[in-house]
Amino acid sequence: MAVKVITVGEKILGTNDAKAEENKKLLVRHGILTVNIMSSPGAGKTSLILSTIKRLSKKARIAVIEGDVASSVDADKVNALGIPVVQINTAGGCHLDAFMVEKGLHNLPLEKVDLLFIENVGNLICPNNYKLGEDIRLMIASMPEGDDKPYKYPAMFADTEVVVLNKTDLQPYIDFDEKAFRKVVIGLNPDVIIFPVSCKTGEGMPAWFDWLEAALKNKKNK
Repeated sequence: MAVKVITVGEKILGTNDAKAEENKKLLVRHGILTVNIMSSPGAGKTSLILSTIKRLSKKARIAVIEGDVASSVDADKVNALGIPVVQINTAGGCHLDAFMVEKGLHNLPLEKVDLLFIENVGNLICPNNYKLGEDIRLMIASMPEGDDKPYKYPAMFADTEVVVLNKTDLQPYIDFDEKAFRKVVIGLNPDVIIFPVSCKTGEGMPAWFDWLEAALKNKKNK
């Protein structure tokens, strides 16, 4: 089935939170756990989603909203796995907002979804300023980006429940101080959960899968 592509413009921030609350109510009515995934370009958002689909698709009904400035490259990869997916192209916008996500939600079979991933536009400046209606904000950092990212973009790390530190398989080849990285992230966000993983090799991924499964069970029990 061809991927549905929606091109939308940005709404004013002042009205975004109200729309996000509407989105959240809709998702709660359907009992959907929603994860907003943010990172810089190339950190591994799509890789994390694809790996999680392959592991959990027999345990949970998964859907995806893909956000990008243009193209449907990532959505095509999700679609190839038989997962409901909507591509939102922001026509130059550097993040998703609640109005864009609303359009995506209305193009998904929400009655058949347990877990929704929203892949935000790759950007470390402003995505955290826009609530989408999500339950969980997840930030992906990758080792090749350097351990100083939390210094440079503190708001992105402070305003999230989960940080996935991806591409750990490259640590032997790069200068990355994981201890220093953790210290800064936890200093910004004492309650954050950090998962060091390699989406390529699978290292560390079971801990992420187990945590997400527990979050799904908790959502169903509410």
